Amino acid sequence: MAVLGALVVARVGTAVLVRPMSRLTAAVRALEAGYSPRPLGERAGPGELGELGSAFDSMAAALEHNEQLRRTLVTDVAHELRTPLAILQAGTEALVDGVSDPTPEALASLHDESLRLGRMITDLQTLASAQAAALSLKRHPIDLAGIAASSADALEAGFRTIGVELKREITPAPVCADPDRMRQVVDNLLSNAVKFTPAGGSVLLVVRADERSAFLEVADTGPGVAPAEQAQIFERFFRGGAGRDVAGTGIGLAVVKELVEAHDGEIRLESPPGGGARFVVRLSLLTDVEIG
Repeated sequence: MAVLGALVVARVGTAVLVRPMSRLTAAVRALEAGYSPRPLGERAGPGELGELGSAFDSMAAALEHNEQLRRTLVTDVAHELRTPLAILQAGTEALVDGVSDPTPEALASLHDESLRLGRMITDLQTLASAQAAALSLKRHPIDLAGIAASSADALEAGFRTIGVELKREITPAPVCADPDRMRQVVDNLLSNAVKFTPAGGSVLLVVRADERSAFLEVADTGPGVAPAEQAQIFERFFRGGAGRDVAGTGIGLAVVKELVEAHDGEIRLESPPGGGARFVVRLSLLTDVEIG
């Protein structure tokens, strides 16, 4: 009876262990073959097997999300590059076939499209660099106020030329960050703000800190972002209704988001119904650190 009982217990125990492992093996093979496996969840088994199944589900979901992002990026890039390439091809074919004359206006139009194509490629390179920034950040203690002031000094003349006032409210805010990447964040936010601010308006640059966090804020007096578009504002190539009449590729804010998150920070948009947009970057504050 003891031997029989041991055999029954062994049989049941083996089934409890083998079935979840078989499900996990099948899910791994499906994932390897390029298919999306069914979530294992509690079906993976009790105890640590269940935790393993949950971890596998999370990994599979992350891989599927990354693959979807890759496909979306390829589609977006193809769509954005198609228009300038089509214009260049049609214009050059018309010149070659003698349909149109190589007038200064025609050549200038082709030149503008080539510049637009070059800007897109440069922006894509910048985005790729930002996405890899977490692997190449050179972080050390810096004062975010100094980075912001330097960026404002460099861009203020351009603001003045188009009749937009650049205001500052900058106080010390020590952080551990890559100074070049953070300068890129400030430059992109200020450049984005001035694009949507009409002549006579203003852009406010704020650097402040509380007990735990350092904040970089850029606010403009432009038309703001429609509520339906705010969730997409940091997506690649997204322009929105107000952006259709503004030069750009829709990559600048995506670059900012990648760089901020590479610094373990976060960025959010505040755009009330009355108009105007405020971008708020939050980073961890360094305390009792001497900024060199």
